[in-house]
Amino acid sequence: MGKVAFNTLTLVTALGAGLPPVLCDAHALDPQLDCKSNAHEFIAALVGDKAIEAKPMRIEPNSVNAFRPVHGSNLTAFGFRVYAVFGYEPNDAMFKQGSGHPATASSYGVVVTGPAESVEARVRQAGSDAIIHEVVPLLITAVLCEGN
Repeated sequence: MGKVAFNTLTLVTALGAGLPPVLCDAHALDPQLDCKSNAHEFIAALVGDKAIEAKPMRIEPNSVNAFRPVHGSNLTAFGFRVYAVFGYEPNDAMFKQGSGHPATASSYGVVVTGPAESVEARVRQAGSDAIIHEVVPLLITAVLCEGN
C-alpha cells in the first residue's frame, strides 16, 4: 500500500472514529415535534437549554421568528441535522413582530437538511402529524407544527 493511500485510510478511519461521539451527543427534538405543544413552550425550552440563540436571526413578515442553533448544540430532528428552529405565538412578548399581518395561531418547527420524502417518512414513522414542506428540493425541508 502506498504512503498516500495509507495516509488517506488513516485519516478516514480517524474521522470515522470521531463521528459516533458527535452523533451520541445529538440533542434530538423528535418528542417536541409531536405537535402537541405550542410555540412558547418549544422555543422557551430550547433557549433555556442554550440550544438556540435567544435573539432570532430572522423575523418573517407574518411574525414567525427563526432562531439559529448554538454552535455545538448538535440539534437533530428525526435523524436529520437541524439548520434552524422557528416559531410564533400570538400575543407573546417572547416573539418579535414582523412587518406584515401576524399569524393567527401558534406555530413552531425546524428546518432540517434532508430531502422531503425521507423527512416525511421518518416523521410519520415517529407518529407525528407535522406538516412537511420542501424548502430546497432534495436538500432542505421544514417540519411544521401549527394550531395548538
